[in-house]
Amino acid sequence: MHEEMPQPCQREMVGFQLWVNLPASLKMTTPRYQNIASEQIPEINREDGVKIRVIAGEVDGIRGPVSDIFANPTYMDVSIPANGSFSYPLQRGHTIFAYVFEGQGVFGAGGRQKGEMVPQPRLVVLSDTGFFEARATESYVRFLLISGKPLKEPIARHGPFVMNTQDEIQQALKDLRNGTFVKN
Repeated sequence: MHEEMPQPCQREMVGFQLWVNLPASLKMTTPRYQNIASEQIPEINREDGVKIRVIAGEVDGIRGPVSDIFANPTYMDVSIPANGSFSYPLQRGHTIFAYVFEGQGVFGAGGRQKGEMVPQPRLVVLSDTGFFEARATESYVRFLLISGKPLKEPIARHGPFVMNTQDEIQQALKDLRNGTFVKN
């Protein structure tokens, strides 16, 4: 259960929340929340015009402000200028996805791969090759690139709950109704 709400401001607000599943051994631990303001996120401006905002993990020796996440994620906000490209090595064995939220780009391009054109707004799950490649078309593309260690555990979902079994889901719902779900 959570009640975090961004504070209103005069400018347009754009934000993303990333919820990270926990292994069974940590599911009912005390919840934790990290609010990261835009000015706390370091930005890398490469010579080729690619901009990378590092939210979690490490990119080009720059560490993002989100830390202590079990899945050991790399989480970055990447902008590629028109006709530009971006490649990056990612940890083998991690689940990798990109969420395109501005423009369109070709993902998985390079080498012998033709790649797939991905317009906004769209999520694309990528293959675990240990290497990520994308390129912009005649316009720029901006996307979140996220990778993390998979749990390799069963998943049972219901509304906002993610557990390992349907029995655990039912217990969570019962605890919620009885007022015993929230830990102090």
